[in-house]
Amino acid sequence: MITGNITPKTFTDSLPENPHKKFAVRLRVLGILLLISFVLFAAIRANQFAKLTSAPVLTADQELLLQTQLKTRYASQYQLIKPLPYNLAARNLDVGAESAILIDASNGCILYQKNADEVIPPASMTKLFCMYVVEEEVAAGRLSYDDFIPLPAESWACNMPPHSSLMFLGEGQRVTLEELLLGLSICSGNDAAYALAYTICGNMEAFVECMNNIALSLNLPNTWFEESSGYSENNRTTASEMAAFSRSYLLNHPDSLKRYHSVRDFTYPKEQNLAPGDVPAAQDFSQGLPKHITMPIYQKNTNPLLGKLQGTDGLKTGYIDESGYNLSLTAERNGTRFISVTMRGQGTNTAEGQAGRVHDGTELMEWAFANFFDYQIPAEYKSIFVKSFFIKGMGLNLVPAWDDAVTIPFIAGENLDQCRGLVKVTSILPRHSELIKKHEAGQPLGLLIISVGDSELCRIPLVNDRATAFGL
Repeated sequence: MITGNITPKTFTDSLPENPHKKFAVRLRVLGILLLISFVLFAAIRANQFAKLTSAPVLTADQELLLQTQLKTRYASQYQLIKPLPYNLAARNLDVGAESAILIDASNGCILYQKNADEVIPPASMTKLFCMYVVEEEVAAGRLSYDDFIPLPAESWACNMPPHSSLMFLGEGQRVTLEELLLGLSICSGNDAAYALAYTICGNMEAFVECMNNIALSLNLPNTWFEESSGYSENNRTTASEMAAFSRSYLLNHPDSLKRYHSVRDFTYPKEQNLAPGDVPAAQDFSQGLPKHITMPIYQKNTNPLLGKLQGTDGLKTGYIDESGYNLSLTAERNGTRFISVTMRGQGTNTAEGQAGRVHDGTELMEWAFANFFDYQIPAEYKSIFVKSFFIKGMGLNLVPAWDDAVTIPFIAGENLDQCRGLVKVTSILPRHSELIKKHEAGQPLGLLIISVGDSELCRIPLVNDRATAFGL
């Protein structure tokens, strides 16, 4: 018999665990952790989504990409001149010039044209290109309006071709860039055109190349220059291309209207302009112009519609025998600006030519202001914020593919003011299922519809301002 207390032994090892059960436990723990993480992520994202009221500002690279995409996809809308987005009945206007065009300056839409692609010498309208080159130099900081400009012999009035329009530059005179531009725009001075060409490029050939490069960059294939004053009959353009250029000129250098083209008169040379040793004195030009001009000469702006047609503030006349009486004209009323170009205007003398310019300019502009006005797309439609929980970044802006003013025709109401009140903008936004797809910047996702009363005028695509893709 065994006696004494019997106690069980304690073993440190137990039966081995089931490995599948251990993995299942770990999997459940991992699943719980992932669920907690997802819930936290979703809660944070939901909170961010609820507070999101605008999309991040585009970076410079994103903005450049968007503009590139828009100008490629909607190239026709980014041309300097283009047809109206709606059809109108034929316009029978009493325009005597052989070639003419009328456009809305805000968007380039053509309201009227007559033989507008006929190639004609621009005459002194050429000087607008000359001024554009100079304004670009000023904008680049290479010239200042207060700079005194040396006058080479090629620019003296006495060396200009016969019958040239002049500001009366002479040897040794002290003249600023500002004064040369005034003499160019008001007096249509050929001498000023030569002085500017030699100042900027050192010779006429290089300066004309700058002018021709501008025409090339603006896609004006029928515009070409041999010299900068417009005296040559070999200079060429069309009414439509001159209108396109005039619009570009005003878009890039709008201050030129007030600074130069709307100025009514100009007197030169004044005492401060005279060459050293010269004093103001009357002169007899019957035997030709002297090298030193000491007599102040008062001239009115060659544009006959300044002060005569409401709102007129530019641009430039032109005449040589081969071109007839030309005029690039602009006027603004109540926030709407139009540009007209008339070429080969009729007349056997200056008085008849000026009368023709007044008649045609008035006919075109009064008709335009009586029948059209510009409508700016309201700010709330220029950037429409939309968001989705299921796209990266959660938000984007829908923007019009182009945001020029819309030319509204007078087709409803008793007058233009009533017609303005009948303009309506309707937006059509994308469905959520469309929004969460992958899209490149500039892709159309919605629409703006512009209408007057019951008449729809145009549709403008609403595009996404940035690339988007499905994702959290």
